[in-house]
Amino acid sequence: MQKLVAVPLACAGAATVAAPASVAEPSALHATGLATKKGPVQDTTNDPPLLLATLAQVHTGEHVVLDEESPTQQRFAALLFDRVTGEEHLLDERLLALLRSLAVLHRGAQIEIVSGYRSWKTNEIMRKKGHHVSAHSQHSLGNACDFRLVPAGSERALDPRAVEREMRGLGWSGGIGIYPGLDDWFVHADVGRNRRWEN
Repeated sequence: MQKLVAVPLACAGAATVAAPASVAEPSALHATGLATKKGPVQDTTNDPPLLLATLAQVHTGEHVVLDEESPTQQRFAALLFDRVTGEEHLLDERLLALLRSLAVLHRGAQIEIVSGYRSWKTNEIMRKKGHHVSAHSQHSLGNACDFRLVPAGSERALDPRAVEREMRGLGWSGGIGIYPGLDDWFVHADVGRNRRWEN
């Protein structure tokens, strides 16, 4: 079973401070939990979730917001569809959780999706063309994605080996493939057994 360490996104105090009896004006409780005379409490329950990163599909140019709620698993599957056959397949939810956890470490980053779901037909086509893909690929089970992490303000993605270290630091115990070549430069993550390779 995969273990992904949850990284706290926000923390707010909840202490209530009572106003002294001699204070004529009523005090207001603000989001910090401290009593002040500055006005009414602002309701933050309907504020939109904070942007963590942007998911970018490198083959279609499509961009999707990544925050604590978006995308849904269905929207994630649509973004990581098989680009040869057009098929969609729900991906293991731990993959999206991993990308969110990495985004917390790199707020405002762009996560470029290189590969997601790959049908058995597409996988076999790639194998016959000499691509380095497994006959029993985790991609074809909806258990893998390949991606690059481009920090905010940078034009170059992080070294795949650095991303691997961060993934292991977050508790990722599945497979990690490192592709540090000039034409590839991405990380493969899957929910299979713990293993590591580099091409």
